[in-house]
Amino acid sequence: MKVTVDQDKCVASGQCVVAAPEVFDQRDEDGIAVLLNAEPPAERADGVRHAAAVCPALAIGIQD
Repeated sequence: MKVTVDQDKCVASGQCVVAAPEVFDQRDEDGIAVLLNAEPPAERADGVRHAAAVCPALAIGIQD
């Protein structure tokens, strides 16, 4: 699994961090999402998929 975040689309809602805190974080200055792990292990897949589903800006991409 490869994960991307389009920081231009991100609206800093933080839903990705709630869904998968091991994979996503937010910048202190503006709350924009950042990836902690662009290729998370298989056991994180459900959380990452949930994060993509709840992202209001559809800023998270997943490639299997």
